[in-house]
Amino acid sequence: MYLSNTKTIVFISGAFVSHFYWEEWITFFENKGYKVVAPPWLHKNDSAENLRKQNPCVKIGSISLFDLLCYYTEIIEKLPEKPILVGHSYGGLLVQLLVQKNLAEAGICINSFPPKGFTSLKISFYKIILGFSCDIFSSKKTFILSFENWKNIFFNIASIEEQKAEYDKFIIPESKKALWNLFSKNAKINFRKKHVPLFFISCSEDQIISPKLVHWNFRKHRNLHSITCYKDFKNKNHFVILHPEWQEVAESVTRWIEKVT
Repeated sequence: MYLSNTKTIVFISGAFVSHFYWEEWITFFENKGYKVVAPPWLHKNDSAENLRKQNPCVKIGSISLFDLLCYYTEIIEKLPEKPILVGHSYGGLLVQLLVQKNLAEAGICINSFPPKGFTSLKISFYKIILGFSCDIFSSKKTFILSFENWKNIFFNIASIEEQKAEYDKFIIPESKKALWNLFSKNAKINFRKKHVPLFFISCSEDQIISPKLVHWNFRKHRNLHSITCYKDFKNKNHFVILHPEWQEVAESVTRWIEKVT
């Protein structure tokens, strides 16, 4: 028992998608008695359709990892209490970095992008990220994830109808700079530092963040002074937030929060 009474949750979105993909999770946790905040990324407070129409967008193209950290820090510091942070994908890395800044009571990292630091487990991840952001024939500072990459890498093990529907509903332009910053000093974690409880979640069918990579991230955070947990979910993909059985993951998160707070 970590002895915290916080009932505020901040959901932090991943790259490539609209923050509206948290809608069912917001309702789920509000029904559990939590106050929930799910802010859009900086410069992305609009519908997916409108954001795609604006592409290429100079403001979105300017987004950096540092900007996102400052942005979420400001949001968190305005809350009446330190929140529980729940981040998915790129948002999972942001959770780790915000926890490092002592801005949370606990953190949940779902299929999290890894922090800076070499391991052979990252090679395939970096190849995918560089493939997205290194189009040498384009001067655009933003890009939109292709449907082929969406259905094969991010939202695999779903029907083509589900893949198309979710793609149209949630995919938005992304900043190449924000992806390049995954290699920067701003993505570095001090793993020796004591931290609040952290829960790392992986999914067996994730084609961009393998369970082995999530487990590596989990092990790096483990120390004698901190609670660090890990769970792998079978037959689920990277965008488990939208998976038909997403409630299984949400229930696991709820039980973990109840145990450590």
